[in-house]
Amino acid sequence: MSKMIFVNLPVTDLKRSKAFYEAIGAANNPAFSDDTAACMVISETIYAMLLTHDKWRQFTSKPIVDAHKNAQVLLCLSAESRDEVSSQVDKASAAGGKADPTPVQDYGVMFGRSFEDPDGHIWEVMWMDPNAVPHG
Repeated sequence: MSKMIFVNLPVTDLKRSKAFYEAIGAANNPAFSDDTAACMVISETIYAMLLTHDKWRQFTSKPIVDAHKNAQVLLCLSAESRDEVSSQVDKASAAGGKADPTPVQDYGVMFGRSFEDPDGHIWEVMWMDPNAVPHG
């Protein structure tokens, strides 16, 4: 079985955040969602768990970082083409996110852009030419 990742994100408005992630292509899994959390399926192995602040506090006593002012992680998703990178960022921007909070990365064989969700969490979207990847 492939390893899975569940990225837990504190959100200030669960309904708004759920709508944002649906707008960029994630699907809600209602079996793991309620009025305090939403399980957003990004792929077969990647899930974003959107948690209200009260729910988040059930898991840790550390203070919640304001992601609009501070960065704790940069999350990165792969894309199958340069066009898919820009399309994903465009969808995020149209859904209320912020496009390109970090510099665009264009190295010819690798291209990346980023977006912030409504709570300021930064997601990078990266494409790499598969022919440029060393095989060995």
